[in-house]
Amino acid sequence: MKVEAKIFNYITGFFFLSAIVYGFWAKEPVGTVALILVGGLSLLIGTYFQFVARRIEPRPEDNEDAEISDGAGELGFFSPGSYWPVGLAASAGLAGVALAFFHVWMIVIAVAVVLIMVAGLVFEYHTGPNHE
Repeated sequence: MKVEAKIFNYITGFFFLSAIVYGFWAKEPVGTVALILVGGLSLLIGTYFQFVARRIEPRPEDNEDAEISDGAGELGFFSPGSYWPVGLAASAGLAGVALAFFHVWMIVIAVAVVLIMVAGLVFEYHTGPNHE
């Protein structure tokens, strides 16, 4: 996580420096505010990564002398044939179109479908506390 924290901290510095230069050069407040807000968001992410990096064991990516084989092994469980992400993407697209045209009835339907798709994705392999 230290590598990611460094990347986002560099990005934060770039955006804040860009905001200063843009503010003096363009004298336009909207772009300056946008660059400051983007810098603040990247600062949040970089700070979170630094916070997490101090609390977990160093990963092979954090060791400069690590070999490629040090990162080998199981990375997690990924569903081989789930259709929930497709439904989630479609319902998120529907929600975006509904918001773009501001059809309230369509927004309500899209948000409901998004919530159903998220619940299906999260609980896809949940069998309950009493099942073996």
